[in-house]
Amino acid sequence: MTATRSERGFLSFVQIVVERVPDFQAFPFCLPAVATLRERLRLDPRVTFFVGENGSGKSTLVEAIAVAAGFNAEGGTRNFRFSTRPSESELHRCLRLAKTDRRPRTGFFLRAESFFNVATAIEELDREPGGPKLIDSYGGRPLHEQSHGESFMALVKHRFGPDGLYILDEPEAALSIRRQIELLRELHAHVTEKGSQIIVATHSPVLMALPGALIYRLDEVGITEVTYKETDAFRLARDFLLDPVTALG
Repeated sequence: MTATRSERGFLSFVQIVVERVPDFQAFPFCLPAVATLRERLRLDPRVTFFVGENGSGKSTLVEAIAVAAGFNAEGGTRNFRFSTRPSESELHRCLRLAKTDRRPRTGFFLRAESFFNVATAIEELDREPGGPKLIDSYGGRPLHEQSHGESFMALVKHRFGPDGLYILDEPEAALSIRRQIELLRELHAHVTEKGSQIIVATHSPVLMALPGALIYRLDEVGITEVTYKETDAFRLARDFLLDPVTALG
């Protein structure tokens, strides 16, 4: 049977090219998660989550995948080339991304901590004469005139289109629980109805509940595939909600 577009992603796996690594004792190559990449790491054709504690390397890995895929390190589309303060690691130079014969029609790298810089870049580009305004693709309302969470949702609702490659680094950072559920619905529609592929680094037990998602846990062991209910985010949130007083003990 021929795979439908929603069953075939744009990226099939990621792997580190050992010969390009300058020093496995230096950051970020010393992280157990990066060492795991000596072997191919499969990417789901619909949605892949990277989860784990602070410092496990999930944002570093997602950033490297995004830059290796052609996106600006601080976020945006492949057409953004601004740099406020270069901080990306060298990992992207050492990655091999295996591409399928599908090509995305569009894409975006959402890096929560630097989305402010993307909004500023849009305003600066729109002040230049000629051509349509970029902000029209984001709902028409200046992103700086919205709350952080509102601007995130404007991006997803207006700028994300079908057949897109979307790489998201902690998109829950500015969102309430209600808005996280709203984002979950938007992402679900993109991967089940619109043929997109999404790669996400997250702490959110709401987002990682997306049905059918491939979830990788990053820790001191490396990278391990886990189910939703095996994630620390799910277990800790469940236990806390059942008995919040215990967390104070």
